[in-house]
Amino acid sequence: MYLNFYNLVSEPFDITPDPEFLFASPSHKEAFASIVYGIEMRKGFVAVTGEVGTGKTTILRACLAKIDRELVRPVYVFNPNISFQDLMETIFQELGLTPERPTVHAMVQQFLLFLVEEYKAGRNVVLIIDEAQNTPVETLESLRVLSNLENAQDKLLQIVLVGQPELEEKLNRSELRQLRQRIAVWSRIRPLTLRESREYIRHRLFQVTLEENEVFSPRAVKRIVHHARGIPRTINIVCDNALITGYGYQQNPISGGVAAEVISDMEGKPARGRLSRWVLGLAAVVLLVVASLMILLQSTWRPVLFAAPTGRQDSPTARFPQPAPGTTGP
Repeated sequence: MYLNFYNLVSEPFDITPDPEFLFASPSHKEAFASIVYGIEMRKGFVAVTGEVGTGKTTILRACLAKIDRELVRPVYVFNPNISFQDLMETIFQELGLTPERPTVHAMVQQFLLFLVEEYKAGRNVVLIIDEAQNTPVETLESLRVLSNLENAQDKLLQIVLVGQPELEEKLNRSELRQLRQRIAVWSRIRPLTLRESREYIRHRLFQVTLEENEVFSPRAVKRIVHHARGIPRTINIVCDNALITGYGYQQNPISGGVAAEVISDMEGKPARGRLSRWVLGLAAVVLLVVASLMILLQSTWRPVLFAAPTGRQDSPTARFPQPAPGTTGP
């Protein structure tokens, strides 16, 4: 809707995790490198945590886009609120394996033989669990069994856990302390700084801008950045809504007032700037109407309360016929 107006080839602030838009802040670089390093060096367990909307899934997809599928066999689990047996069935399905026997023990033994064959062929199997904070404690504890699948030199299976800070709280539980000890690489994604947030907006626009265009005024960027508090997803949502609203006002670049209006609408509050303008506008209209009425009244009103009567039309008796002299009434 607004693409042509702002000279954009596609939506720059779509909230879908797209690795093409990955913004490499220091902590995002660290998380990306940690995942790649843990996989390539066969470190076993890798954990990445970060607040909601900080870009964890985008990093995962960027890693999946980078790996050589001839050398790495990824299994991506995005709904981990399942039992360990269901997890094993998911792994088998993703790898194209058919369980010889439906028991967990038999599946683990069959999986071990498969991993040995993949290792001999120079391939690395990676289990990636997104939103890992939702994984049941029993399933996480059973993952330790899979982490023991190794030979004398290397881990045969790499496990990447990605989740919100609640994942750290869950791994701190006493029943999971052995699993936590096995995490060889741990990275935390931090919210963007104010400077990084401004760079993030420029980065997203640069990917889709046909020609140099400011799009957002400095004041609009300032308002958006302070509201988002370093969360990329929040920046995306506010910027996308600001583009829609700015287009509706035919405003390019988008002003700080539009940004404030969008933020207030998202918070369910009236925009103070907008309300003030409305009140001032209404007051101006009321004053104009009152002034016009006063001018009109001054030009048409005449004082008659103490005026002397003039002519017969002003006499009370002039309204009725008068009898002729020397005659009586009817």
